[in-house]
Amino acid sequence: MNAPAHEHIDPAAKKPSRTFGIDLGTTYSCISYVDDSGRPTIVKNAIGEDTTPSVVFFETEDNVIVGRIAKNSQKTNPELVASLVKRDMGEKTTLSFHGTEHSPESISALILREIAAAATAELGEPVRDVVITVPAYFGVSQREATRHAGEIAGLNVVDVVPEPVAAALHYDAAGGGDRTILVYDLGGGTFDTTVIRLVGNDISVVCTDGDHHLGGADWDDRISSWLLERFLAENPGSAAGEHEDFLQSLATSAEEMKKALSRRTGQKQPMRFASEVATAELTRERFEQLTADLLERTFGITARTIETAKVKGVDHFDDVLLVGGSARLPAVAAGLRSRFGFEPRLHDPDLAVAKGAALFALIQTVKTAFPEGDDAAPATVAKIADQLGIDPEEVRRLSEKKVVTVAPRAFGIKALRQGSLTDSYVDHLIKANDILPATPPVQRYVTAHPDQTSILIEVWEQAGAVASADLEHNNLIGEGRIANLPPLSKGSPIDVTFSMAQNGTLRVHAVETTTGEDLDIELLIGGLNRDEVAQARDAVARYSVGG
Repeated sequence: MNAPAHEHIDPAAKKPSRTFGIDLGTTYSCISYVDDSGRPTIVKNAIGEDTTPSVVFFETEDNVIVGRIAKNSQKTNPELVASLVKRDMGEKTTLSFHGTEHSPESISALILREIAAAATAELGEPVRDVVITVPAYFGVSQREATRHAGEIAGLNVVDVVPEPVAAALHYDAAGGGDRTILVYDLGGGTFDTTVIRLVGNDISVVCTDGDHHLGGADWDDRISSWLLERFLAENPGSAAGEHEDFLQSLATSAEEMKKALSRRTGQKQPMRFASEVATAELTRERFEQLTADLLERTFGITARTIETAKVKGVDHFDDVLLVGGSARLPAVAAGLRSRFGFEPRLHDPDLAVAKGAALFALIQTVKTAFPEGDDAAPATVAKIADQLGIDPEEVRRLSEKKVVTVAPRAFGIKALRQGSLTDSYVDHLIKANDILPATPPVQRYVTAHPDQTSILIEVWEQAGAVASADLEHNNLIGEGRIANLPPLSKGSPIDVTFSMAQNGTLRVHAVETTTGEDLDIELLIGGLNRDEVAQARDAVARYSVGG
């Protein structure tokens, strides 16, 4: 939900507080804003770097460290370090440190809190209103969890925006013009492909696909496993493979080797465990052999996205943009060239998403600044331009900017097949890649048993790569119950309506038509509930956080 205009526009001040864009990445995160010249600018962290490792070191019961030092602490205190938590967003998983349990949301909140604090110190102004990016393929639970992470960090989450949309905004601002683009986004822990149309002031997502458990960290794992094999081959009987510190050192070396092999064709790595030593040399060719199946998974998703786009009328791409740090791997561009005939190009791979999020944040700020019903009259435009410190023409252009996204997956309810009392399936009311906001036609169902006095509505989300009605290919993400009904006859009708907002928020409405009652069901999305969010906010607030 967009924050109200008064939270952005302070009539007593020359300029309102900024709304910042945050790329909350699996392996690295960063924050950006649009400066007075209209350019998105990255705010450096406490040690002067553009990006901050998304790693948290629980140093003591009351003190945590986020970023580079935390990442380095994985070698010495792996049991006190949390990383790659974005992969578990929206899941009911916990990690325990010093006897305190943490959810992926609360750990992400610590990362957000440090990023915001560093930006506040750098700019001399508070960071409160933010837009946070999410992988395009994140479902409802993951998006809600991302919002919760921001709230737990004490931030006002104005909106969440899909990462490829943010990258497209940055591309568009650089003067891309009317074009159809394919964004290949290979980040540290997630992968997406998205087709986007840029026409005039409109940025429209055509379709998206991806895997939020596939990313550069998987390439790192292959290298670290290979390094361990080489070490044990030179040191038969070694206990190195059972030693957490040694394994962590290999993981750190693996990431460094991956980056080096993007620049050169071979890299040597010395290794030591106690008195045992070994040196392994990994060539780029061998590295690409070790990870060929991972790359092929990205190409399979890319091919599926291209086919979906064809069905929607897209038969060519003006540009193929490579986004995400791992998109630098030479095999990525080479494979896209040989497999699909593309000529892909890197598009500010580490920072494009954060910069685009800052642009999206500015667009939201401008839109919410206009009084409701105002048709961008010159006097209003001039006033807002003065408050925001930007050119009136830019205000008008941004106010007309429209971002159209699609449903990342299919969503539906559990139903019984006709004539059966046991054969359940998922009836998808919202299809993957439906344009948002989406409100499909009302779907009618009937009660399966006589004398029912309540009706359970289970909401399911597509889990597999392709939508399927089978329960095992879907995840239960929430439920609601219509209760206290008079005994209903078998076959009593229930009308169910799904609606998904542009930001991916899902709502369900059900009507029991026999009684004529109109019942709204508050969908209990999986992940943290409101009380748990409040508790986590209090728990996170007590920590001293440093970078």
